[in-house]
Amino acid sequence: MQNHIPLAERLRPRTLDEYIGQSHLVGPGGVFRRFLETGNVPSFILWGPPGVGKTTLAKLVAGTLERPFYTLSAVTSGVKEVREVIEQAKKQRFFNAAPPFLFIDEIHRFNKSQQDSLLGAVEQGVVTLIGATTENPSFEVITPLLSRCQVYVLKSMEDADLQELLDRALRQDTELKQRNIRVEQTEALFTFSGGDARKLLNILDILTGATEGDVVINDKNVTECLQQNIALYDKNGEQHYDVISAFIKSVRGSDPNAAVYYLARMLAGGEDPKFIARRLVILAAEDIGLANPNALLLANACFDTVHKIGMPEARIPLSEATIYLATSPKSNSAYAAIGAALDFVNRDTINRPVPLHIRNAPTKLMKNLGYGANYKYAHDYEGNFADQEFMPEGMSGKRFYTPGDNTHERTIAERIKNLWKGKY
Repeated sequence: MQNHIPLAERLRPRTLDEYIGQSHLVGPGGVFRRFLETGNVPSFILWGPPGVGKTTLAKLVAGTLERPFYTLSAVTSGVKEVREVIEQAKKQRFFNAAPPFLFIDEIHRFNKSQQDSLLGAVEQGVVTLIGATTENPSFEVITPLLSRCQVYVLKSMEDADLQELLDRALRQDTELKQRNIRVEQTEALFTFSGGDARKLLNILDILTGATEGDVVINDKNVTECLQQNIALYDKNGEQHYDVISAFIKSVRGSDPNAAVYYLARMLAGGEDPKFIARRLVILAAEDIGLANPNALLLANACFDTVHKIGMPEARIPLSEATIYLATSPKSNSAYAAIGAALDFVNRDTINRPVPLHIRNAPTKLMKNLGYGANYKYAHDYEGNFADQEFMPEGMSGKRFYTPGDNTHERTIAERIKNLWKGKY
């Protein structure tokens, strides 16, 4: 029956013109418009948060071009299922017919051997691969496979996109048109949606299903309805970017109790523990850094342990690392230093040569040209330090790293001051 189909499925776009958001990809002149005009579609990966239209975009391309569309979920499929689909695709190849599409949802969950099983088919053109991921493919997809795919980044939906989606739902959906729905406020609706189109439509489903008679959409009704139906709202265990944000900020803000609370929220909601462990490694480097260098070692040990043991035991090292990081002193000096250096390098229009005395001289010609001449080997000098210039010409004294105000970096600052006599 129609009313058993979720609103998100009933409103799934059938053409690019019905697709909301991602104008940089589907708008006039966008790459996906060209795909449909030319029929030439390379293997590609769609990277973006949940509910922004990755699966829909993949289906639109295959449906419009009328090519077979195989789909696998990396959560439930293994090498065996991949090979079975590839064999089916081979059997359907006729002369110069375009290859079918193989869509793999959550491709970041495939391990190396599973990804390796795709390589030959993609390379030989047996299938055109479409991957969807919420994780950075640079870290999660093996290099040989990634090099054969274009990566397209999808963005969270903005309020204007969510408004357009809301208007279309109320205007076009057969079920909603039968209800008297009045929109008074949208702030709570859009906030709880978090840039996720599917969440917005799920909230509408919950709101209309929990309300008899007229439906009024305002901040009070949306908030109360979701508090009463929180299990239904969170049933898919999607990536809760609002909760991971609260988790990160609680650790950064040195509140171990709040951090463990949000950790429990994520684990109870079905969050991938490896996703959390990766964030802890980033936190240790970015927010604790040189104030406590051991934090990165412990976070990395947690990351390795979570990979080895999995849930439910993984909750223990995750809790240990979370509390350790939250109670550690904080410094973002290393993060700020590389940011400042990259900003300088990206804006610098001068190709600054490396000083001759610190260049390597593996050949006689290089030695004759002065490479490595007058270099002072630090360990030959008292305190293992020799005063010499390492910066390119014109950059002497340029400072990128500023020690943070914490016990460990105060020691670093004093050492730099004593060694360089105020140069930095």
